[in-house]
Amino acid sequence: MSSVSLLAEKSVVDRSAELKRPHHREVVRIPDLPGYLTLKCDFHIHTMFSDGVVWPAVRVREAWEEGLDAIAITDHIENQPSKAFVGGDHNSSYETALPEAREKNLILIRAGEISRKMPPGHLNALFLSDVNKLDLAEPEDALEAALAQGAFVFWNHPGWEAQQPDDTVMFPVHERWIREKKIHGMEVFNEKEWYPVVLQWVLDHDLAVIGNSHIHDVTEHFYDVRFGHRPMTLVFAGERSEAAIREALFAGRCAAWWGDEVAGKEEYLRELFNRAVEFGKPYFVDEDGDAWLEVRNSSDLTFVIEPLEELSDPGKVTIYPDGIQLLRFEAEKLPQTI
Repeated sequence: MSSVSLLAEKSVVDRSAELKRPHHREVVRIPDLPGYLTLKCDFHIHTMFSDGVVWPAVRVREAWEEGLDAIAITDHIENQPSKAFVGGDHNSSYETALPEAREKNLILIRAGEISRKMPPGHLNALFLSDVNKLDLAEPEDALEAALAQGAFVFWNHPGWEAQQPDDTVMFPVHERWIREKKIHGMEVFNEKEWYPVVLQWVLDHDLAVIGNSHIHDVTEHFYDVRFGHRPMTLVFAGERSEAAIREALFAGRCAAWWGDEVAGKEEYLRELFNRAVEFGKPYFVDEDGDAWLEVRNSSDLTFVIEPLEELSDPGKVTIYPDGIQLLRFEAEKLPQTI
């Protein structure tokens, strides 16, 4: 019997094993800090329940595959172009995604975005019990409704050109809310924008340093998640739980990570470096008196070592993720350089 006739006897031939993309969870290698776990989090994402293009459960699957520990779906309270098609209320994106999050062991935080003209602009409120209570006409009333639920509130994309076309400035209402401890953090990075001036504001006011994807599209369509990562907030939490994330954010134990850059308070960045980078002992001294050694980076972070003022060699050195670099120093100056 010919092979053609054998094939004709079957009405369905399943080739999914050859064609289907395997789904697995990436391991994001960021060192834990002494006494804390480093949790990878994205606190600003959208779904079809506002102006995103995917269903809430898809956001959970993306985050799980990309190695995140926690997400907050922050659909707009005021901007819901798909409302006529998806129905529901302001809690629906959370409730729809929760079963998938439980199956994937992903921490899902109930949240919402207060989206107004500048000032005050856009604010995200995390750890809510009822997002519907934020659906109020006045932005300050919406903020108070969030705070009444014990929310952690941060200012979204302060330098967004659509709302700050000329320069990134802080308005009097933001200054007042900071004084009154109603704003607890700010995004120093959002989607594809980095705001250096906002980092200085955050440090000056001892707020939480936040960085998020603000994703509306499929993450794999917008970011190179196969060879890189989405922007995220690194949270240094006492344990892997929603309560521990909340405590850490209010304490300001976090940093923003995007591309090859990390922004945060010096104490946390220094500890990340110390935990990730290991300098080996010199293994060779050449005829010029230069000592050669290896430096190993066990993380997915990229570090750049600037030369000391009194030492030009080896110059600026980039220590790439999960790799080893060779360094050369004058042997007599080696103790001062490590």
